[in-house]
Amino acid sequence: MKLIRPCQRILILSLLYVTVFAPIIFFSHRLKHISHIGGEELVEDLSNIKYKADAASWLNAVEQESGEDLKEPKQVVYEDRYLGSGANYGSIEDPDSQVSGNAGDRTTLLERKEAKKFQQNKASTTEVQKEHSNQTTVEHDQNASSRYRRMISKEIKEMKDGQSNQTRVWHDHNIQSQSRKGMNEMVTEMRDQVIRAKAYLNFAPPGTNSHLVKELKQRIREVERAVGQATKDSKFSRSSLQKMRYMEASLSKASHVFPDCAAMVTKLRAMTLNAEELVQSQKNQATYLIHLAARTTPKGLHCLSMRLTAEYFALQPEERQFPNQKRLQDTELHHYAVFSDNVLACAVVVNSTISTAMESEKIVFHVVTDSLNLPAISMWFLLNPPGKATIQIQSMNDFEWFSTKYHMTLTKQSASDPRYTSELNHLRFYLPDVFPALHKIVLFDHDVVVQRDLTELWSVDMKGKVNGAVETCHVSEALLRRMDMLINFSDPLVAKRFYVNACTWAFGMNLFDLREWRRQNLTAVYHKYLKLGYKRPLWKAGSLPLGWITFYNKTMALDRRWHVLGLGYDSAVRRGDIEQAAVIHYDGVMKPWLDIAIGRYKGYWSQYLQYDQPYLQQCNIHA
Repeated sequence: MKLIRPCQRILILSLLYVTVFAPIIFFSHRLKHISHIGGEELVEDLSNIKYKADAASWLNAVEQESGEDLKEPKQVVYEDRYLGSGANYGSIEDPDSQVSGNAGDRTTLLERKEAKKFQQNKASTTEVQKEHSNQTTVEHDQNASSRYRRMISKEIKEMKDGQSNQTRVWHDHNIQSQSRKGMNEMVTEMRDQVIRAKAYLNFAPPGTNSHLVKELKQRIREVERAVGQATKDSKFSRSSLQKMRYMEASLSKASHVFPDCAAMVTKLRAMTLNAEELVQSQKNQATYLIHLAARTTPKGLHCLSMRLTAEYFALQPEERQFPNQKRLQDTELHHYAVFSDNVLACAVVVNSTISTAMESEKIVFHVVTDSLNLPAISMWFLLNPPGKATIQIQSMNDFEWFSTKYHMTLTKQSASDPRYTSELNHLRFYLPDVFPALHKIVLFDHDVVVQRDLTELWSVDMKGKVNGAVETCHVSEALLRRMDMLINFSDPLVAKRFYVNACTWAFGMNLFDLREWRRQNLTAVYHKYLKLGYKRPLWKAGSLPLGWITFYNKTMALDRRWHVLGLGYDSAVRRGDIEQAAVIHYDGVMKPWLDIAIGRYKGYWSQYLQYDQPYLQQCNIHA
């Protein structure tokens, strides 16, 4: 009995210990979990506060673009219900919460009491942290706001400066345009005043030296001097305006002295006619000078020919030979010919053709010139060999048949321009005799530039035609040429054999089938019409109308991109057409090696010359 009682006591005490300490251990584990979650959410809420403050400062900074002082963001203290209360933690799903729910009502009651006590402690801690956080956030926001304000102000200033600069540029441009327009109007008015003053002077009797006549003469000199100064300086001075007013006053006096309006109209009409005649005379003189300059050899080119000729005769006979002369008769190669007495022109034609070729080793160039320029052209290509290509320089004196059989016929042609009667210009009609071993050849004028590889040209099907050329008969083109422009269709023989609206074509780049030429004996056809032209005027001087007649119905049209014309007389040739063309042609009197050349086209030609060569520099030849 005594042993049973101590055992009962021990059991009761053990149960009592379990009943007291089990809730304490369990609830301490629960408190750790709640503290961990609450701390994380507190940090998240503080970061949210900071983000909202930054956003508020940014919005306030944007509002300061008008130049007002930046206001600090409003300080807001958030309550616990916004930061998350203890009731929210109970709603978080967690395995530990499910276990505690199964412990019974007593455990739940203890949890609620402890949670309430913990929440009170946490609330006080949160207030302290919140106050410190708000203070830190406000300081951070102030610093960020000041930095952002400086950055925004800088950007606004730069943007305003850019806008002001652009506005200033446009404003200055408008002012310049308006001032230029106003100055032109003033200059025109001053010139009109001079014309009126001269008209009044013509009304005065001869030998009159009155005060008004002296005054008008003085005003004319002053206004003409002011016009010249304004044209030279592109400005209109205040003194010029004063001279205009003085002139207007003098003209007003003259109008009272000479009130006859009908006589004034007659005098002005006569002055207008005289001015028109003077302008036409100046145009004729300019045209004559241009053609004279075209027929005159430039001083630099003459100097170059003389120096090259002297160097050529200083060479030994074996040093004057060109390599690869065995390839001259090879019909598998691409043969090109140019007839010229101009060293630089030949150099550009050869250099441009070779530099644009894909296979320059297949090119053979035949240059034919007169005996006077043969040494100079030969020396040029000895000093500047054409790379892998083959070149041959020939003189017309080498063709004995030409000087004996056809020379007398050619010299009978009469023309004011010696270019039309040039033997080199008419030698193109004897190509089968000049190159008896060849089947095909491309003939260039010496005023062309090759811009693209011409290999495709050799595969063109001639379809039994002799001449391949670009047509010039399209109405939409500025280079329209009709048969009756150069051929006299009023002659019955011409009107019977040729159609006036037949399509014309151009020399400059032509592909000739020499075998077909020989078969049809077109050289004899040319020679027959040449003799007929001596008996009666059938065409204008030159080789082009003879070419139209000789190759009538014997010409095949090539694509227009092969050959673009007009660079020697037309300043309105489209740049796109020039860039796409395989060959560009400076036909006309404004050749690219002359000072009268059209400036915007000269670069296409001059790029194929090396102006740093000693001979060009010694002769003062520049681009």
